[in-house]
Amino acid sequence: MSPETKAYDQKMLKTIDVVKANFASVRAGRANAGVLDRISVEYYGTPTPLNQVAAISSPDPRTLMIQPWDGTLLKAIEKAIQTSDLGINPQNDGRVIRLSFPQLTEERRKELTKQVRKYGEEGKVALRNIRRDAMDDFKKKKKASEITEDDQKELEKELQDLTDKRCKDIDELTVKKEQELMAV
Repeated sequence: MSPETKAYDQKMLKTIDVVKANFASVRAGRANAGVLDRISVEYYGTPTPLNQVAAISSPDPRTLMIQPWDGTLLKAIEKAIQTSDLGINPQNDGRVIRLSFPQLTEERRKELTKQVRKYGEEGKVALRNIRRDAMDDFKKKKKASEITEDDQKELEKELQDLTDKRCKDIDELTVKKEQELMAV
């Protein structure tokens, strides 16, 4: 891989990491603390990620337990979960908050599968945008006589192969997450 395309490959890998993070936020049938990663709580006037103000554990496969380090945060955490798109009602017992994940219905599984496909497609669009930026960069270098036309063609082919490979990686991740969601 040439040094010119290596920088763009790094950007593509970061995009794939974002897609993986998005997939982790889509819950499958079991409790996963990753679904809480996007939830922020007002803590002394500052929006703070939930995992920085509380211990999150999973006592059983269908339950998450959130134990804030500052007891005064219970109400704020409960409110943040209710206003999020999780679709789960938190149970507050005065010390901890429990989230019970119900078995996914067929309809909900299909909705989540659509969401996963959307995240995958957004990732591939981002990869194509990176490719477009790189192609523009190569054309500018050619125009400025920094590279030859043959170099430009070779870089563009290398970049296209790289883009195809990264898109295939996202497709594989998408299929894997869909299978995880559809497994009963």
